Amino acid sequence: MKYWCLRMGVAALLLTVAAGCGTVKSLGKNPEGEELAKLEALPNYKNGAFQNLTKRPDSTVKHRNRLLFMLRRRPETIRPSRALPWVKTDLMTLAAPAPTVVWFGHSSLLIKTGQGNILIDPIFSNHAGPVPGLVKAFKGTRHYHARDMPPIDVLIISHDNYDHLDYRTLKKLKDHIKMAVVPMGVGSHLIYWGFDPKKITELNWNQSVTLPGGLRVTATPAQHRSGRTYSKVNKTLWASYVIQAGQYRLFYSGDGGYGPHFKQIGQQYGPFDLALLECGQYSPNWPWTHLLFGQTAQAAIDLHARLLQPIHWGKFAEADHPWNEPIEKLLPAAEKLGIQVNAPRIGEPYTLGDPPKKAVWWNFE
Repeated sequence: MKYWCLRMGVAALLLTVAAGCGTVKSLGKNPEGEELAKLEALPNYKNGAFQNLTKRPDSTVKHRNRLLFMLRRRPETIRPSRALPWVKTDLMTLAAPAPTVVWFGHSSLLIKTGQGNILIDPIFSNHAGPVPGLVKAFKGTRHYHARDMPPIDVLIISHDNYDHLDYRTLKKLKDHIKMAVVPMGVGSHLIYWGFDPKKITELNWNQSVTLPGGLRVTATPAQHRSGRTYSKVNKTLWASYVIQAGQYRLFYSGDGGYGPHFKQIGQQYGPFDLALLECGQYSPNWPWTHLLFGQTAQAAIDLHARLLQPIHWGKFAEADHPWNEPIEKLLPAAEKLGIQVNAPRIGEPYTLGDPPKKAVWWNFE
């Protein structure tokens, strides 16, 4: 951590200059022209930006400059002291008698179903951000790559932050993706990176698309933010998703804080066989846009989920909590509310209907 402040300062300076010059491809491209005009006509786009359903209370704004917060010296426990255990799975031959989920750390997931292969928020370039080496992946989380993925029937992206929309990964996967489903405006990034516009479906909250194999994907509200530079935020939408694969229903939270939208989604689309819910990278500096561990368990109850799997942890250090605190705190909170938790190792497949993965593999600093 010795050179963290220097690295962050240099990175921020370079990013600002690059954004002004338009020289960094990974920054992406926000909607312009006719595409921007379409967004401006949407009910959840006001005053030049997308809006959340719930207004943020002023009490949540403790640190207005997130960069200054990140420049502080950070505790060593935010990163594991040794490599995380992982499982090598042949994703090409993986059978799927029921939807089978493989977690790659953070929020990257492959879901194999009888209706098609789903890849969610993939990031295999081993760092999160436009500057390589700044937010590095933990040891033990770097063993899966774009080349390991089977043909992808649908790529699902939750929002355009770097730890969910990774330019380097998507460039490698582009020709192996049949369709991309993204929130409104995010398609502009993909088109800028060479994706065929005909293979991109943008959804607003509570809009759905049914794919040729029978998968039905619905974008649902989330309480978060978007943006790939500090100067331009919320120019594209963020979303959670309902995934219907045959008789099974899954929920993917993306990023987002706790709010009444979870109950609304549960009432309208639930119950769910599995809820993949954010749990990690929370901070008192952004309490409104990320779930705390107790809120993750409550969100699963609100959604009427039979099983909860925590995501958004176990790969990157984006907050100051110990790297394994999210799962350590979630388990007793979930037990108190009577919700089952599935906690597989990275790369370890879980098939719906099987007993949850409960081996404690994270009990080290």
